[in-house]
Amino acid sequence: MIIYAELECMMYEGHSLKQKRSIMKRLMAKLRKDLNVAVTELDYHDLWQRTKIGIVTISTERNHAEQIIQEALSIIDTLPELERTITNIERL
Repeated sequence: MIIYAELECMMYEGHSLKQKRSIMKRLMAKLRKDLNVAVTELDYHDLWQRTKIGIVTISTERNHAEQIIQEALSIIDTLPELERTITNIERL
């Protein structure tokens, strides 16, 4: 089972691209380390208050893959710097 999540997020308190990159780098490292998922910034590279993130996990069991994606979303939701605005999840 492959599950892909695409998220759009806003960073209301970000004041520069440097600050955005710092937040994104920290978030992506945490997701990779804690959940062993593939994660990347997909769009809005030049906007400092907006981002689009892609997260992918692969598992032999659907429930396990769903749980990993939900944990990733929970981690993102706990960050005070980010607000998740749009979330699309695809199951392949």
